[in-house]
Amino acid sequence: MTASPRLSPALNVVVSAVQKAGRRLLRDFGEVEQLQVSVKGTGDFVSRADLRAEETLRTELSRARPAFGFLMEESGAHGPADWEWRWVVDPLDGTTNFLHGIPNWCISVGIEKRIAEDKTELMAGVVYAPALDELYWGEKGAGSFLNDKRLRVSGRRSLTEAVFATGIPFASVPRKAEFSAILARVMPQVAGVRRMGSAALDLCWTAAGRYEGYWELGIKPWDMAAGLVILREAGGFVSDPDGNEPYPSGNVVVGNQTLQPKLREMVADGIAAVAARRGATE
Repeated sequence: MTASPRLSPALNVVVSAVQKAGRRLLRDFGEVEQLQVSVKGTGDFVSRADLRAEETLRTELSRARPAFGFLMEESGAHGPADWEWRWVVDPLDGTTNFLHGIPNWCISVGIEKRIAEDKTELMAGVVYAPALDELYWGEKGAGSFLNDKRLRVSGRRSLTEAVFATGIPFASVPRKAEFSAILARVMPQVAGVRRMGSAALDLCWTAAGRYEGYWELGIKPWDMAAGLVILREAGGFVSDPDGNEPYPSGNVVVGNQTLQPKLREMVADGIAAVAARRGATE
């Protein structure tokens, strides 16, 4: 995709950076069998491709905005401690998909602004899925887009017609009981539940109306920073299971105006049921 006249200067910088990193990732994706892979944890892999993409993004974004800070998946926080603006970067969201030759992976870059000493706000974001040729972007107050086409969330109002997305906890993650309890409440009421393996793309696909909603517990700031902006600018509703801001806590429930509250109630009920069972056995 060429630069859109709608893009702000900061987003033009991000689009250029993610496209450069994406070209290298696509080459590596074509040779995935030869990648040297190390294990970060159960089901959570990091490859040389991941690290190279992060370095490309850091170099390109630093060159364009040297005063910005960074929060990056692989290398953590960088830059000035008193940053006013920072990049929140996942160089390869959907690493397991990538390493198995599944094209559902992306690069995610959010732009976060410090508005008070202990308060920040997500202002813009770009999510680029090179293998799918899809570039999502959004900016607060300016809308969100897929390859320059305006995005709007689904207009469906009935749970029986709704398809929701989620993420299944890895074996080592201590939230499996909550996930099972939530799924048991959601599945009997909806048309389907999907687990595609990339939180950033799940948020964007909800923004594009492909899903009616999405929930997941315990995701990281870089998984959701860009996608939350894109979703909100597409008319989506966003909260944690208690109705509060999900960033950066990581418990996310999103959807359209009608179905997000219903999904949030099911997620909260599942969490409460597990807590009650645990309390009864203590």
